[in-house]
Amino acid sequence: MSTSEISVTANALTLDSLQRRMKALHSLYEDAVTTMGPEHVNHFEREGVLPIAFSLFHIVNMIDTSFFLMTGTAPIWDAEWERRIEMTIPDHGKHKTVGEMIHQRIGNYDEFIAYMRAVFARTEAWLADLQPHDLDRLVIPRPFPPQIATTFSARVAGPAGLTLLDCTECWIYQHGLRHMGEIELSRGLVGLGGMTS
Repeated sequence: MSTSEISVTANALTLDSLQRRMKALHSLYEDAVTTMGPEHVNHFEREGVLPIAFSLFHIVNMIDTSFFLMTGTAPIWDAEWERRIEMTIPDHGKHKTVGEMIHQRIGNYDEFIAYMRAVFARTEAWLADLQPHDLDRLVIPRPFPPQIATTFSARVAGPAGLTLLDCTECWIYQHGLRHMGEIELSRGLVGLGGMTS
């Protein structure tokens, strides 16, 4: 077996694993949102503790906007979704402080869930159509711009920069797991249990 054949086989295994892991991650978010109500996600614990509303909107909106960098496809989020969901802060908050984002609230929870499902469905459909060789495509070459240079993904990047696999793993999958951990912890603060053992 040649080196290129080994690479294609490895990429095929990686893509299959990534597709399954993404569906599993999305199922955790689905379980979370269907076992919580607005009173849980908008609960204000105390200064310095972000509400579940922040974690939920942040991850979904970040996946939606990151998709543009990865695929060139425009985000789903637009003025109509902003009107329908009624976020108190219609921003994912990546470049804002905790002090600003503790005020994040979801106005229309059902519409937020619809937005989340649309973003996740698009992500899964895209992954289903992806070819193994696509994972090697360079998305952001070095040197990185300032907004990328300080991210976890910059620490993961190889010598050439961030590949599509790096971006998918860091910006969607690992980022999603990170915020699910926050949500699981915060669920305990509002009297709900965790999502998995």
